[in-house]
Amino acid sequence: MMVVWLKAIHISALILWCGGLLALPGLFAMRHRVAQGAPLQDLHRLTRALYINVTSPAAFVAVVAGIALIFAANVLTPWMALKLLFVGLLVILHMIAGHIVLTVFGKDGRFSRWRQVLMTSATAGAVGLILWIVLAKPHVDLALLPEVMHRPGGLPAGLQSLLDTIRPMP
Repeated sequence: MMVVWLKAIHISALILWCGGLLALPGLFAMRHRVAQGAPLQDLHRLTRALYINVTSPAAFVAVVAGIALIFAANVLTPWMALKLLFVGLLVILHMIAGHIVLTVFGKDGRFSRWRQVLMTSATAGAVGLILWIVLAKPHVDLALLPEVMHRPGGLPAGLQSLLDTIRPMP
């Protein structure tokens, strides 16, 4: 019964979180269409309230309930790791939205149409991929991972070799 309640909380929080992330770019884009003064302050207040009072707490609850679900339902599988990769993308998009909330309503703040489309598409794409992964539970072939990720303690060495590869030579 606890798993059912955790799923209900998780899904409800996800709806609020993802809905907020999908609505925010539209509010950012309204910035240039609103006159200075009270209308701009009202839009700023609405956008901040959506981000701070709805989207961020929903993200926290969704992540906490999701982590609890992983252990309560014993879903420690490769497809879950893939899902968490895209949840990480949602977290990054959430942080980007927070930065935009702080900057777009400044004196010279702007949010162009292409940025709105890009941010909305990235969010919708991440949400869509997460839904597909959860519903399809695809087989993930771990043999596709680099050899270093199959060794205990190999990840730091693998990351170091990757950093050595991409660092410019002196």
